[in-house]
Amino acid sequence: MINLLSKLFIKNRDNYSDPAVRDAYGTLCGAIGVFLNTLLAAAKLFAGAWSGSIAVTADALNNLSDAGSSVVTLVSFKIASKKPDGGHPFGHGRMEYICGLVVSMIILFMGFELARSSIEKIVSPAEVEFNFAAVAILVVSILVKLYMAVYNRNIGKRINSTAMAATSIDSLSDCIATFAALLSMIVSRLFSVNIDGYAGLVVSGFIFYAGIRSAIETAAPLLGQAPDGAFVTSVHDIVMSYDGVVGIHDLIVHDYGPGRRMVSLHAEVPQDADIMASHDLIDNIERRLVQELRCHAVIHMDPVAVDDDNVKALKARVAQAVTQYDPAMSIHDFRVVAGPTHTNLIFDVVVPHGCKSADAQVESDIARIVRALDGHEYYAVIQIDRPFI
Repeated sequence: MINLLSKLFIKNRDNYSDPAVRDAYGTLCGAIGVFLNTLLAAAKLFAGAWSGSIAVTADALNNLSDAGSSVVTLVSFKIASKKPDGGHPFGHGRMEYICGLVVSMIILFMGFELARSSIEKIVSPAEVEFNFAAVAILVVSILVKLYMAVYNRNIGKRINSTAMAATSIDSLSDCIATFAALLSMIVSRLFSVNIDGYAGLVVSGFIFYAGIRSAIETAAPLLGQAPDGAFVTSVHDIVMSYDGVVGIHDLIVHDYGPGRRMVSLHAEVPQDADIMASHDLIDNIERRLVQELRCHAVIHMDPVAVDDDNVKALKARVAQAVTQYDPAMSIHDFRVVAGPTHTNLIFDVVVPHGCKSADAQVESDIARIVRALDGHEYYAVIQIDRPFI
């Protein structure tokens, strides 16, 4: 159904990186979610009232909350697609992440409500009536929810939407909830044992798990998670494909929502190259990053010595000394400033996040190591960096 409707209503539907296409998919999937969840909720309310099953009735209410979640998704895609303005110069793309977090909170709330109702049912059990109409409704519901989980997962991956990923997880938890309600009815019929409340309690556990997992996944982009490795590799490969660039460091990716990324980095160029030629080269790289990766790019140009054998050899010795101090550390932006009494070695040290030593201690230790080279001739001027990828 999704494929058919996308063919009818979405132009250039395979261009998933296009913001207009992403918005169209989000709107389409959200609208279908509202329709299907409302339909399932009405059917399950009927089945729950007929059978007297708390698990079925709770599952119906869960579908109502899913319909609300789909409305939230619809609204989030509309807000996220708004153009940047004075108050939000980077756009509104993070609304998708916020939406995913809201959906996660709804899942957790429904899990809590189901657990409470199930405990009441265990304390005060009521007979569950078996009927084939209710069973048929639950079986159809499981199939529909599986379909919703699959299409939300697939489309969410294609357009890189955390909100749709959260909805997919929610649909899978609904499948488990509905199956448990169905199982309680069958067990009650075959063995005359009322496990309705216990089934509801087990389902609530699955829903809690789904909600917590979804919350963690949707909160990560808001907290500033590391960028996708494939994207970082693409940036690195594009920049390093130019002959005038000899190195890259300090790469930072700022995520302002799917398809709204800002990239900043330092590109090393030969210090004896024509500055205007190097500047033109950097401009071309920035434009290519925008065109191919759909990100805003800012590149700082660092001149480095590439033909001075003495500087290269000294850099290699310092890099080796830093690596011996901590194999996870590295250096860049290495410069040599010679004076009448001593020589300054200016460089940045990239310290891993897991390093237990304070920055001041690392700086002091490495400066002491450098000072010991060649009879106390060198003074280290160190800038401590952290990796952002």
